[in-house]
Amino acid sequence: MDLEALWTEYKDHGSHAARDKLLAEYTPLVRYTAQRMAINLPRSVQLGDLIGAGVMGLIKAVESFDSGREVKFETYATHKIRGAILDDLREQDWIPRSIRQKARMIKNAYSELEKEIGRTPYDNEVAEHLNLKPAEFEDLLSEVAPTTIVSLNEVMSDNYGESTNVSLIDTIEDTTIENPLDRLGMEEAKKILASALMALPENERHVIALYHYEEMTLKEIGAAMNLTEGRVSQIHSKAMLKLKAKLQLQL
Repeated sequence: MDLEALWTEYKDHGSHAARDKLLAEYTPLVRYTAQRMAINLPRSVQLGDLIGAGVMGLIKAVESFDSGREVKFETYATHKIRGAILDDLREQDWIPRSIRQKARMIKNAYSELEKEIGRTPYDNEVAEHLNLKPAEFEDLLSEVAPTTIVSLNEVMSDNYGESTNVSLIDTIEDTTIENPLDRLGMEEAKKILASALMALPENERHVIALYHYEEMTLKEIGAAMNLTEGRVSQIHSKAMLKLKAKLQLQL
């Protein structure tokens, strides 16, 4: 039975056998996605755990996929698989508290300086605010990189710590999937978040787009932009912390 027939058998008749065959057919997509994500994660994160979480995302994708929409299942499923893996990573809380505190310190520095000077501060201004030398600030960005790897999918909070039900990734246009913000009717929040993203320097926007939508690894982005993998990691960290700082001020 070909894939189209399996989809018909499952969606129209609720065949569990067809569902299981679809899951088996697309299981390699889980391993591929998990392996790609693992490249940018600490070695302490086990590939098997990522695959296990990704399988749950695949199951949800098969069960919720609407074949009537003009979206390839592989595209839809990859989004669900990545989301399930990221959810699992957050539940594991695999980032040491000390690293989270340092990331929060940098984000607050960006926020405080932007309030004070009315624009996004330059790197040297943030370093000075933190009483760090430029090289020390760059090292700190590298150190907090793990906190920013999954943060595009984090739900943002406003100035009062209340959830906005909006995640950063929702502000980057992707026409192949349903936008949760459209469904929720949160156009004003979407505008604020999109504006924060567009205010970033071009190289930072480029890294975010390549990493989170093109799903390139940091090493691949480095090769494309003629930068070292470490430098790409620093740029990504800085961009994400800037976005969080801007959103903290505006939401």
